[in-house]
Amino acid sequence: MSEQSHVHHATESTRAGLHPLDINALVDARHPDPFSQLGMHETDAGPVVRVMLPNAAHVSVVARDDGRLLGELQPIHAGGLFAGTVSDAVPYRLRIDWHGPVQEIEDTYSFGPVLGDEPLQRVAWGDPYAVLECLGSRPIVFDGVPGVRFAVWAPNARRVSVVGDFNAWDGRRHPMRLRHQAGVWELFVPQIGAGTRYKYEMLTRDGHPLPLKADPCAMQTEKPPATASVVAHVDKIEQFAWTDREWMESRGHQQTPRSPVSFYEVHAESWLRIAEEGHRGLDWSELADRLIPYAKEMGFTHIEFMPIAEHPFGGSWGYQPLAQFAPSARFGAPEQFAGFVNRAHEAGLGVILDWVPAHFPNDAHGLVQFDGTPLYEHSDPREGYHQDWNTMIYNLGRNEVSAFLVASALAWLMRYHVDGLRVDAVASMLYRDYSRAAGEWVPNIYGGRENLEAIAFLKRLNHEVQHMPGVHGAITIAEESTAWPGVTAPVDNGGLGFQFKWNMGWMHDTLHYMHEDSVHRRWHHHNMTFGMVYAYSERFVLPLSHDEVVHGKGSLLGKMPGDRWQRFANLRAYFGFMWTHPGKKLMFMGGEFGQMAEFDHDGSPHWHLLDDDMHHGVQKLVRDLNRMYRDEPALYQMDSEPGGFEWIIGDDAGNSVYAYRRMDGAGREIVAICNFTPVPRHHYRIGMSRHGRWSEILNTDAAVYGGSNLGNGGLIVTDDVPSHGRPHSASLILPPLATIVLRAD
Repeated sequence: MSEQSHVHHATESTRAGLHPLDINALVDARHPDPFSQLGMHETDAGPVVRVMLPNAAHVSVVARDDGRLLGELQPIHAGGLFAGTVSDAVPYRLRIDWHGPVQEIEDTYSFGPVLGDEPLQRVAWGDPYAVLECLGSRPIVFDGVPGVRFAVWAPNARRVSVVGDFNAWDGRRHPMRLRHQAGVWELFVPQIGAGTRYKYEMLTRDGHPLPLKADPCAMQTEKPPATASVVAHVDKIEQFAWTDREWMESRGHQQTPRSPVSFYEVHAESWLRIAEEGHRGLDWSELADRLIPYAKEMGFTHIEFMPIAEHPFGGSWGYQPLAQFAPSARFGAPEQFAGFVNRAHEAGLGVILDWVPAHFPNDAHGLVQFDGTPLYEHSDPREGYHQDWNTMIYNLGRNEVSAFLVASALAWLMRYHVDGLRVDAVASMLYRDYSRAAGEWVPNIYGGRENLEAIAFLKRLNHEVQHMPGVHGAITIAEESTAWPGVTAPVDNGGLGFQFKWNMGWMHDTLHYMHEDSVHRRWHHHNMTFGMVYAYSERFVLPLSHDEVVHGKGSLLGKMPGDRWQRFANLRAYFGFMWTHPGKKLMFMGGEFGQMAEFDHDGSPHWHLLDDDMHHGVQKLVRDLNRMYRDEPALYQMDSEPGGFEWIIGDDAGNSVYAYRRMDGAGREIVAICNFTPVPRHHYRIGMSRHGRWSEILNTDAAVYGGSNLGNGGLIVTDDVPSHGRPHSASLILPPLATIVLRAD
């Protein structure tokens, strides 16, 4: 800088009441408190307005009410800093000449703080409702001026600016105000609104710039691969015209341990693709038109979506989310997701979401090293890095992180009327040594392997879900693969407080049995009975999920042994066993019609297979199993109570036959008999608790399902012949590789 220009600089800065150090800090966007310098300030020379507008040619100040000229601002630094005295200290606007185009805007720095001290204090204490109230972006009217309030938690950043299309992504234009007690940066930007793209530009504690960060609490995002956050139409979400009151008031009775619950698990992006339009997936409106009627016709009670929170990498199937509050833009706007849930509820279907609080991906625009420090993750990679998935592990011992995640859970349930959350990877959260060798993990304060912070978080999550204001009946389901005690026990009783837990042991054992050739099954007979040893230790869901048809595991049908006919018969018999066994049901898309191929997120279920009678037969069977299940209280009411199940035959390994009773406590009774060999059993005698007529209400070997149509003609009459410790019995025909279901008339 020449000596002459330095003198001019000093003179101008003195007239503007600015110190040269403040000028340089403002121009370099590293000033610790821009509000102390920018905007209108009283000085000895009268009211002065200072603005930071890089690339502007000229700036005038005009009165907000009548547009009269209050003063002209002079450039006091070539970097875009303008200042000048004005005639009146009244609300004002800036008239900016951008070297031709002229823009008239409110001055961001003429507005006071937008967040109150009380909710910010609650953010610091870790209150999830304060997170929902304060953080993220929200269109508001402030001092009579419409605009958007931005707020982000970044306690260790030296400076945070909001950048977007509205300021040419220039971090010098809108540095934010730090509210020290919560480490929250806030800013009101006037005259922008819903649909605005934005990110946060930050300097680390030592002054280094970070990659632009998306808003962790954004309610809407750009469609991947773009990564910006989007200001949502919050009024369209919070004031959505719900018409599902009847469902919401009754759902608490429709997803209890004593209710029939059958989940259809769906990967929303690939459930049905439109080949004629570049193989695109459906949006929420199209999914409502196609998926809801299909799931309803198939007899499922709930649709369960793999994670729909925004995620950068489609190949993660949603299990690496970065925007925990935003439905993925792949399917449309957030209010369109609300529309899908509303239509599902009108059709009598619940909606469950997979939700991922265990870990997050390390994309540069995401949560990793968010403010230049390990803010959301642990600093020690033995605690903060997930080797299996190359992801970061949330630091659940930090109040603000715990509150951020609980707030996300509450947001899906409250904003979108979602009926429950299936919590992913709970086992990886509970154990500090999960998938780690000795020396690769850090013990808890007592020297143990239990993750005490995660346990406290899960208990808190489930407590909050059960006590949401004005919202009742939502459920949580744990994907937990170990024998951790009390996953579904109430928090008050020392449990984790989930309503249900996936029964991974049942799934592994029974699929292992079904994979065996029928001649070898006698040596694995216990695999089908072992589930009843621990059936009442938790409240279970029997999951045939996406996890069983990925990574080279093949399809359900592909796991079955034998020739083509036997494979289908095995699958049908297995489904018959599953739907009559205690536990709620879950089926992944494609499994309901015996797809041969593995799950492919870039493709779709092979719907054309329904032109084949055998595949169509499996689909009909699943539909009929769901309908029978919902119609027969004996098959669901006492799932979690010992009085609801009794083995009749559990030890006939030689014939690979199983028979058992299901009861509802009110006198209704069902008997299921499974023959897991391709040999028909004639005159197979089974002890029956009741004398008289029994209806054969389902036979997986029926011709309509693709079977050989061997059976008992729909009706059985017992004999006064004692058998299996019972006074009556019936001589049955057991079809090959089939399950038959009898109901006492």
